[in-house]
Amino acid sequence: MTNTPNHSFSSLTPDAMLNALESIGLRCDGRLLALNSYENRVYQVGIEDDKPLVAKFYRPARWSDAAILEEHAFVQELVELEIPVVPASTIAGTTLHHFDGFRFSVFAKHGGRAPELEDRDTLEWLGRFLGRIHAVGATKDFQHRPSLNIETFGIEPRDFLLANNFIPSDIDAAYRSVVQQALDGVRHCFDRAGDVKQLRLHGDCHAGNVLWTDEGPHFVDFDDSRMGPAVQDLWMLLSGEREDRVRQMGDVLAGYEDFCEFDARELHLIEALRTLRLIHYSAWLARRWNDIAFKQAFPWFNTQIYWQNRILELREQIALMEEPPLWQN
Repeated sequence: MTNTPNHSFSSLTPDAMLNALESIGLRCDGRLLALNSYENRVYQVGIEDDKPLVAKFYRPARWSDAAILEEHAFVQELVELEIPVVPASTIAGTTLHHFDGFRFSVFAKHGGRAPELEDRDTLEWLGRFLGRIHAVGATKDFQHRPSLNIETFGIEPRDFLLANNFIPSDIDAAYRSVVQQALDGVRHCFDRAGDVKQLRLHGDCHAGNVLWTDEGPHFVDFDDSRMGPAVQDLWMLLSGEREDRVRQMGDVLAGYEDFCEFDARELHLIEALRTLRLIHYSAWLARRWNDIAFKQAFPWFNTQIYWQNRILELREQIALMEEPPLWQN
């Protein structure tokens, strides 16, 4: 997706990071604290006589410069409407910087805790801000970032796994069969939902990407922002048994629809989107398996038991996709 050389993160040493930051005029005090991120390399950086900042070094060859800048522009649109998100800082006239083959951005540091998703008021509060984000996201389309659909999150990841022989030979046939059944189920869900609207999304709106303070939520890490159905940013806030998820979705939508109309047909897509995420996640790990950080963080990946569990997981999803959507009991 980009012409940037495919440098390895192994060459992104502390000295290289500090030199990169100093190249844009930041006076670092040498303190670096690695933050939780596998896709990119993200660090809290101490700044002389000032508050620490957060520096994100983008995974080479993942996004084009245009796609990264498009994400930054979307977040800035939200900032200008006083929606609580964390934008990339503009330094020397740009939010995206280059140094020694790497690309990076700098962000203000924001603290917070995980939201209490079992609390009904919290869910409604989150729903209100997601409604505001989507109202902005619906005003125009991304031109340089992909869409979340069956092809990009299902077929392409499936084909990558099979073409690169990640599936053990003795369960290859079983995996091929179940993933095909799962994708057929996804298509049926999309057919039932009909022609739903695509808009600019957060794209990865789970609790880890929401920082909660006494003033409410801050949405962070729009790195996976893309075009897709609105419900993609809602379903990952749900958990528990069916009746719990029905109530939770009602709480989220109570706030959401104060600012943005929700097409109830999209409820047909929840389990389909979960299925696509599961297939995509396995391929995401596989595509990065040469990154030593992934081998250290995910030692259970690509084992026999891992793929056996994925087969069982997809079989469960096939059954769940046949159930009525959440509003029917």
